[in-house]
Amino acid sequence: MITFFRKKQRASEKTRKHVFVSGRVQGVWFRESTKKKADKLGVFGWAKNLSDGRVEAIFEGEGDRVEDLVKWTKHGPIWAKVENTEIKEETYIGEFSDFSVRYDF
Repeated sequence: MITFFRKKQRASEKTRKHVFVSGRVQGVWFRESTKKKADKLGVFGWAKNLSDGRVEAIFEGEGDRVEDLVKWTKHGPIWAKVENTEIKEETYIGEFSDFSVRYDF
């Protein structure tokens, strides 16, 4: 029997994702719900509205927890209607000590 192993990110590895979510994602508690989910998962970073109607976010933390949060952004809170989620892998920096909602454009 031959067993193949795929390289998989270990849960304990730190990662950073830069996410852009489009659709009906403003005015539906998307950022606040993202903060609540991030706090529950222990993921750090921020989320903010963009002037073009999207939500932008940075997520840093344990690989599996960040992945769970990224998956959640693909549907968001019940009032949202996510049409697209763009995800960019970035180098982990470790610059955050919590998750915040930003109110700047």
